[in-house]
Amino acid sequence: MKNQLYEGDFNLWVREQASALRARQFTRLDYDNLIEEIEDMGKSEKRSLESYLERLIEHILKLKYWEAEKERNYKHWQGEATNFRNQINRLLKRSPSLKNYMAEVYLDIYRDAIEARSKVFDIPEHEPIPLEKMLDKDFFF
Repeated sequence: MKNQLYEGDFNLWVREQASALRARQFTRLDYDNLIEEIEDMGKSEKRSLESYLERLIEHILKLKYWEAEKERNYKHWQGEATNFRNQINRLLKRSPSLKNYMAEVYLDIYRDAIEARSKVFDIPEHEPIPLEKMLDKDFFF
């Protein structure tokens, strides 16, 4: 029955799992699916962080290197960079342990952003912008 509810009505399954936990009725819990969902929550937070970070890097690269569009889009790109920094900061405030994860994946995400953006505009060879600088609210070119 537990697995059928999980497969058939996820929202109802969540409510029933929460109810069983509150009531300390552990025999009512669907342990296998509950464990999977908890693990997925952590993965989701990481994916969100990676996405926000990549978008931030892309907008900083636009601000620094996309000369043909800079005059027309500069303010918009600044606004987007600010928005992604805010998203990252909110996520890190909720889950401070993700700071270490962000430091681990930063260079890979930076390289991916370079690869994607270099198909749209020229990005010269350069040293990666340090993560601390990337997250600095006053850092724009």
